[in-house]
Amino acid sequence: SCEDYAASTFPKPRFLEQLEAYLRKELQALDLTKPNAQELKLQAYREVFEYFIEDFRTYKPLLSAIKNEYDITLAHLREQIRSLEPLKAKLVTVSQQCDQKILALREEEREEIRALKNEKLNLLKIITNVKKDQVYLQAQVIKLQEELSALYIRYREESDARKLLIADINDLRRQKEESNMAAEDKAEDSVKLRLALKVAREDLTKVQMELNIMKADYGDVVPRRDFEILEKKYNDIITKTRVEQVETEQLKQEYDILLEVHQQITHQRDKFSTELEHLKRSSTPRPDWSKCAALIPGGAEEWEILSEGCSSDQQVDVLLAVLGGKIMPQKDFFDGRSIFKKYVMFHRFQLNLNSVRPHIISILNLVNPAWRPPRQARRQKKGKRSSFPDFFHSFLQKKFPESTVEWAYNIYEGCKVHREDEFIYLFYCILTGKKLDEEIYHGQIQLISNLLTEFAIADSSELGTFTCEEFSQTLRTVFPLKTPEQIQKLVEAAALQLGSIQDTVNYKALFMEDEEGKSGVFPTVLRHQQIEEKQAYLQDLKAQFENAEEITGSDLKAAFTTIDPCIEEKTLDTYISQAFPTAKENCEEAGPMSLNIVLQRLQASNINRTGPKEIPSLAP
Repeated sequence: SCEDYAASTFPKPRFLEQLEAYLRKELQALDLTKPNAQELKLQAYREVFEYFIEDFRTYKPLLSAIKNEYDITLAHLREQIRSLEPLKAKLVTVSQQCDQKILALREEEREEIRALKNEKLNLLKIITNVKKDQVYLQAQVIKLQEELSALYIRYREESDARKLLIADINDLRRQKEESNMAAEDKAEDSVKLRLALKVAREDLTKVQMELNIMKADYGDVVPRRDFEILEKKYNDIITKTRVEQVETEQLKQEYDILLEVHQQITHQRDKFSTELEHLKRSSTPRPDWSKCAALIPGGAEEWEILSEGCSSDQQVDVLLAVLGGKIMPQKDFFDGRSIFKKYVMFHRFQLNLNSVRPHIISILNLVNPAWRPPRQARRQKKGKRSSFPDFFHSFLQKKFPESTVEWAYNIYEGCKVHREDEFIYLFYCILTGKKLDEEIYHGQIQLISNLLTEFAIADSSELGTFTCEEFSQTLRTVFPLKTPEQIQKLVEAAALQLGSIQDTVNYKALFMEDEEGKSGVFPTVLRHQQIEEKQAYLQDLKAQFENAEEITGSDLKAAFTTIDPCIEEKTLDTYISQAFPTAKENCEEAGPMSLNIVLQRLQASNINRTGPKEIPSLAP
């Protein structure tokens, strides 16, 4: 084509080839598996675009304006993402609280359903007994009706027999009279006899018709006495049935009333229980704290400042801290040159700064947001991460633009005072850079995040709970390198944190923090086990060098491979680069260094064993 012909005829400008070569080199040097790969690619393209702008001075204003607009837009989008992070955390917290409330409501509903089922069974038993009585009474009625029918039949038979006897007697009497009349009047002619016979036959027919009518009219009639007895029994049964129905309705109404009262009492009980817990936390019997003012060097005014807004338990901690010398110096100002001497940004302030004496809760509320921005946001153009003190200084500048240095000095002194808190001590060591690297904190957070994710994956019922056996099995799956004793300690820590040994374990409640931002027993035991495993890992590493005083990067790599055969090459290069001040590409060529210094640097870094000490051999 014309384009291929032009490309083959006219060579590319040298500047274009240099830019393309530089871009390919930068892109090849990037690790596209990292989460921030797109940011690093954008940085490479940004640098090429800046070189392009600098070279074309004619179009530099327009191109610079375009670049600035894109940078402003990207910064705006990053700020929006950063502002939405607290909402995400709040959403997770609210979701967990809603899950707990739903579980509590379900448990209450189970109890109510169980009680209703018991009431239903009792009512069914009562109804069954009533039905049995009704069947028995119906059987009695049927039996009485049968007896009445038998009596009526016998009565009809006796009545018919009596009527027949009466008819026979009448016939005999008439025959006797006729025979007497015949004997008296032998002269009566046969015509009169025929007439008498005809009349007798008519009378017989008439009587027979009357008899049939009476049979038809009174065939189903019973004696009044028996009818009245049965009617009385029937009325008694109807009366009892109606009384029992009324009693059943009353019992049902009473049951509904009792159920409503039970629900009201349950609601009141929950309300009073909540108030009781609130009173236990905040309204415990309070002593006369004004007596403590005599023990405070600053008197009543100083004690009022220290104890302002604190509960009784917190006031006890403040008093013990004062008596133990842990409260910040009782002065209203800091000397601007006495702290942070190694950082120029703080050293240049020579004026006296106000001392606000922040409480431990205030320090945690300021320190927690400082960890939230991602680590990639503090990377510079060359791919190196800025130091944490510099980043914390910029964080304070954004939060307190008018009193940045003042808050920096107060937080520093507050961390020194409250070093007994594990989280604050970790922040203090990372801020001063004396003992630990901030990757240790991110490693702990990542460990808890991974564990919570594995729990959610293993929770097939999506109820947020496990049985004790499922909880133990999930821990063994997530931490295959832990011993059974360590797993048992974690299970006991979970039971201790939840208050008692239960059939189910609410794993979401194990990672919740209290009002002061402190974690529970389970995360604390998990962190302590991680520290112990790290110490054992370093002891195994130290044992590989025996009496050696200096080691090289290749020696350290061989030792890591020996004690941890499953370690990945990328992780191994990261560990060596943390021990030796060199890039990952040249870690094996690192020169000799004191073994103690190497171990100290590894101690301050986030390192963990990735696999068993020995790879199990496969059976033939």
